[in-house]
Amino acid sequence: MTLLDEMLQHIDDSDQHQAYIGGAVRGHYEQLQQWLAKTPVESLKARHEEAELLFRRVGITFAVYGDDDGTERTIPFDIVPRIFPEHEWHKLKLGLIQRVQALNLFLHDVYHDQKILKAGLLPTEQVLANTHYRAAMQGVEVPLGVYAHIAGIDLVRASNPDGSGEFYVLEDNLRVPSGVSYMIENRKMMMRLFPDLFGSHRIAPVEHYPDLLLSALQESAPPTHRYPNVVVLTPGMYNSAYFEHAFLAQQMGVELVEGQDLFVDDDDVVYLRTTQGPRPVDVIYRRVDDDFLDPEVFRGDSVLGPPGLMRAYRAGNVAICNAVGTGVADDKSIYPYVPDMIRFYLSQEPILQNVPTYMGRRPDELSYVLANLEKLVVKEVHGAGGYGMLIGPMASQSELDSFRAQLKARPDNYIAQPTLSLSTCPTFVSSGLAPRHIDLRPFVLSGKTVRMVPGGLTRVALKQGSLVVNSSQGGGTKDTWVLQSPE
Repeated sequence: MTLLDEMLQHIDDSDQHQAYIGGAVRGHYEQLQQWLAKTPVESLKARHEEAELLFRRVGITFAVYGDDDGTERTIPFDIVPRIFPEHEWHKLKLGLIQRVQALNLFLHDVYHDQKILKAGLLPTEQVLANTHYRAAMQGVEVPLGVYAHIAGIDLVRASNPDGSGEFYVLEDNLRVPSGVSYMIENRKMMMRLFPDLFGSHRIAPVEHYPDLLLSALQESAPPTHRYPNVVVLTPGMYNSAYFEHAFLAQQMGVELVEGQDLFVDDDDVVYLRTTQGPRPVDVIYRRVDDDFLDPEVFRGDSVLGPPGLMRAYRAGNVAICNAVGTGVADDKSIYPYVPDMIRFYLSQEPILQNVPTYMGRRPDELSYVLANLEKLVVKEVHGAGGYGMLIGPMASQSELDSFRAQLKARPDNYIAQPTLSLSTCPTFVSSGLAPRHIDLRPFVLSGKTVRMVPGGLTRVALKQGSLVVNSSQGGGTKDTWVLQSPE
C-alpha cells in the first residue's frame, strides 16, 4: 500500500482537504502526491525522527507555563508541507496588508483624536476601559505613525464540499506575536531532509525575513545622525519564546538584551551598557509585555525593563516595537469591529472576513450563546495560547455547565463563534498519513512600507479531531510553501 492509498483511506469527505477534493488531487499538490506515492513509509519515519533530533540539538524548544516539571519541549514538526498556489496567496496578502493598515490607523486614532469613538462605531468604554488600553500613550507621537510593526494574523479556512472554502481571520496578534523563528527553521529543515522534493518545485523563499524585519525596525527609528542602533529586549532565558528572541537577534546581527543591560540617563536617552561605555539605543524590539516595560509607569516591581523607558519614549528618543498599548487592538472584544475599521479609515470593503462573532456584553447575543453553548466556541477576550476556551461540541456536560455559569457572571469577558468545519492537510502521525486541522499565521511587517514573506507559520492540531493548534495544547507546525509561477 502506498502512502497515497493510506491517506485516502483516512480522508473524511465532510472536510475540505488542502490537497484533495473528494479524493481528487488539487493541482498544486500533484507533484507532492507523486513524490509521496513513491516514498517508502520507513523513509518518512526516519526523516521525521531525524527532524525531531535536530530541532532538540539546535535548542528549538519552548516551555509550557504551569508545567510542574518545568521541562523544555520541542514543538512537533510535520514533514508534509502545506502548499498555496501563487494566485491564492496574492489575495491573502492584499487582505492582510489592508487589515494591518486599518489596525495601525485605529491605534493612532484611539491614542489621539478618537474619531472612531466619536462616530459611535465602537463603544467608548470598550476601548478606554480595556485592560490593554494604556493611558500613558495618549498623545504620544510614534515614528511613521506605526504601532504594530510586527503583526501575526491567524487565518483559518472553512470547509466547503466543492473545495472553494474561504479564508477567515481568526484573531489579530499585535503585542508580541511569536512563531516566526519556527517558520524559518521549518524551511531549513525541509530543505535539509528533502532536497529532491525542493528540486521539483519553485517555492517562494522565507529565509530573508530577518532582513525585512531589521529594515522595518531601522525605518522606525527616531531621526538621528547615526546609524540606528537596534536591540532585542527579552525577559530572559526562562521565557517560553526565548529561543526565538535569541534567534532573531542573531539573524539580524543586533544585541539581545535584558532590562538590566539598559538604562535611561538624565537626557531621557536609552543607553546600552557595554565594555566600551554606554551606547545610545534607537530602537527596542521588545518581547516583554507592556506591564513590565517601565517600573516608573507600570508595575513598580518589574526588573524586565529599564526605569524611565517611557520618559525616553515620550521624548521621541527611542522607538519601541511593537508600540506600547497595541494590545487594545488585538483584544478579542475589539476584533468584531475590525471590518468597520477598514471601512472607516480606508473607505474600502474588507478583503478578508472575520469569523461571525457573538459578544457576551450584548444581552441578545448572550442569550443566543447560552442557549446554543454546545454548538459554539467560547473564548476569553484576554485569553491566549488556547487557554480559557470552550469548544462546545467536544465539551462534557460539566464543562458546559461551568462555562455557562462563568458567562452569566462575567458576560463582557467572553465572545463566542460558530464551530467552523476547518480545512485539513495531510499530516504524518504515528499511524501514517492522516488529515489534521490547520491554521496559518502570516507575519506582516510595517515600516515606511509594508513587507511580507510568502507564506507563514502553519500550525496543526495533531490530535485527531482537535481544533486547537497551539503548541502549549499539543499542536505542531508545518512548512508553508507558496508556489511561484514559471519564469
